[in-house]
Amino acid sequence: MPDHKAPQKQRRGTVANRSLERGLELLRAFGPGAALLGNGDLVERTGLPKATVSRLTRTLADAGYLEHDAGRKAYRLGVPVLSLAHSMRSGSTILLAAAPLIREVAQQRHINVGLAAADREDMVYLESVRYNQRVSLRTVVSGQRVPMALTSLGRAHLATLPQAEFDALMATFEQRGRSGWQRLREEILDAVREVHERGFCAASWQPEVIALATPLSIAGHRPVVLNFSVRSNESVKAVVKELSAALLALRDRIAAEVAKIEG
Repeated sequence: MPDHKAPQKQRRGTVANRSLERGLELLRAFGPGAALLGNGDLVERTGLPKATVSRLTRTLADAGYLEHDAGRKAYRLGVPVLSLAHSMRSGSTILLAAAPLIREVAQQRHINVGLAAADREDMVYLESVRYNQRVSLRTVVSGQRVPMALTSLGRAHLATLPQAEFDALMATFEQRGRSGWQRLREEILDAVREVHERGFCAASWQPEVIALATPLSIAGHRPVVLNFSVRSNESVKAVVKELSAALLALRDRIAAEVAKIEG
């Protein structure tokens, strides 16, 4: 007679994990420009059933991760979310090691220096010091997202991935229906080759903004990417010649400092 107990436990575990994943999807929906969302907004943003969203928002509000605005019949992120973010930053050995070095190089060279990590199809800034000699078009802060496919940060990250993960992300980029996909695909492949051959890649996805990025892989930590960016009328080649050696040197200094801290 077959034993149904093990499969039942497995199904229950799968259901529990799915509920957690769905709850996290609701929290993810609160991105830039989405400070206050009702259940209808969350249904639209997540694709989850209305009844599921209602149940999860009540649970998250009871736990404090969402705050309910009864007058507007909507939710905003709760205080524990900020506390988690602070714990992540303060507990990161890489950020502890990198922050003073990033600030030092940004000030010495009057450039923008940042550190980012991947989250799905975006890169998320973990640290950013904006110190360009010209006024920047953007204000970049910790937690800000930039597109993986378009940026030197994202392309440097893609160069570190196993083939199966790389192919899956490339398929996702293509499915988004972005115009000029073939050109973008070739730019990504060129950047990946450049990382493998020279340790870094460069991109200019905004007018007059040129960025260089290099992966920073440290045992025991998720991969992160270090970048320099400047607003310049010079060619990408000229900026690469000026800054690439300093970028790689900073990468190595951060890795050495992490090793020193962790003993």
